Amino acid sequence: MELSDYLRVLRRNWVTMVACLLLGLMVAAVASLVVKPTYTSQTKLFVAIQSSGSVSELQQGNTFSQARVQSYVETVSTPAVLQPAIDSLGLQITPVELSKRIKASSDLNTVIITITAADTSPAQAAAIAQAVSDSLISAIDKIESPATKGATSPVRLSVVTPAAAPTEPSAPDTRLYLVLGAVCGLALGAGVAVLRATLDTKVRGENDLRRITQAAILGGISYDGDATKKPLLTQAAAQSPRAESFRQIRTNLQFAHVSHASKAVLFTSSLPGEGKTTTATNLAIAIAQSGQSVVLIDADLRRPRVDEYLGLERNAGLTTALIGQADVDDLLQPWGEDNLYVLTSGQIPPNPSELLGSDAMKTLITRLEHAFDAVIIDAPPLLPVTDAAVLAQQVGGVVLVIGSTKVKSPDLQKSIAALEMVQADLLGVVLNLLPPKGPDAYSYSYYSHDTVSKKSRKTSGNPPRIRRSSTSTDGDFDSIFNERPASR
Repeated sequence: MELSDYLRVLRRNWVTMVACLLLGLMVAAVASLVVKPTYTSQTKLFVAIQSSGSVSELQQGNTFSQARVQSYVETVSTPAVLQPAIDSLGLQITPVELSKRIKASSDLNTVIITITAADTSPAQAAAIAQAVSDSLISAIDKIESPATKGATSPVRLSVVTPAAAPTEPSAPDTRLYLVLGAVCGLALGAGVAVLRATLDTKVRGENDLRRITQAAILGGISYDGDATKKPLLTQAAAQSPRAESFRQIRTNLQFAHVSHASKAVLFTSSLPGEGKTTTATNLAIAIAQSGQSVVLIDADLRRPRVDEYLGLERNAGLTTALIGQADVDDLLQPWGEDNLYVLTSGQIPPNPSELLGSDAMKTLITRLEHAFDAVIIDAPPLLPVTDAAVLAQQVGGVVLVIGSTKVKSPDLQKSIAALEMVQADLLGVVLNLLPPKGPDAYSYSYYSHDTVSKKSRKTSGNPPRIRRSSTSTDGDFDSIFNERPASR
């Protein structure tokens, strides 16, 4: 993945990262409260040569003391120094245990030894540091004393900084704990985000789509919670984001379909629940609102839904015409105030694929193309059944509706492969159920208003059933259907 991909993954999983950050801070805070405070106390010793000779002798003595300092530092952790300190304080521990609480060091080119003691009690820490220092002074004095009786040690250690009881604990360092907790939390969140992005095969937006196909994107429709109760375009404000999305799709589809002789466009999806029926229905309404004559065919002969959305009769429709029980002229139902007619599914047959692939279906589509400016067909999903693939061979183009997070990459690849196998003309895809904000959003700029037009309010309930215009007769409708030349 490129840097932009990682940034998009982090934006997509920002909630997870914030949760991990808070978790890291919480764990750090709890750890700083649970860990018992530790206090440290220091004492510093100066190593000197007991000589009052010439400058040259003093210089040699200084070099000698610096060379001995590192040896004295190592001597601090020996039983010869620690056991007397234990005895003087009455501690119930061994020299090995005490050595873990003692640290001795010296700076380079100096003759100062620093002894640090740690304990859960500040007073005890100071007492241990002082006792070890006193023990070291005595031990070095014995070690460095000449064998000659009555001679004194040439080296003298003296305390320059006595040990004092600390006022604040040296550990735990709450700030350091919180910083480490935040860093670990962010690292964990980033790791989880990248892992989820690697394992997650759901198609969420344009970037995921582009990894599968370079098909044209006709438009995107953001998720709208009110759309479940009011799915139709006429139930939304005229300049709402949802209405603007369908107008944009209508425009892009006209450009994508301009070179096709056939006027029929098939709408399908990979799986159920991606919104193909609402997309086909609302696009038919949008085309009709532009002044064109449109016929909407419900060719989903397994789970028809167009009649439910539009409040129309379903029992007599497409299957009725295909088996010859009635002429299609008598089965078309007008809807709305524009020139939109609907051919519902009719009775659900036992052999949908055979009916949709029959010559009768091809003849019906050709007849409707000669009578209307646009023919919109709602077909079943591609993967569960073969109906859409069969029907795709009889139309001018196919529009694939992709529901965000509803379909996975392997399923989408299978759908596109199924269309390619039957040599269907994929005009483009429509991204549906997109998040309104975030890296996967797909929106348009538009002028919005807070008031709903009178027309929208009139149709905001159940979609109205309208009769044919009083200026048209049955004979006029038949002449439109049979005699009107196809507009190319």
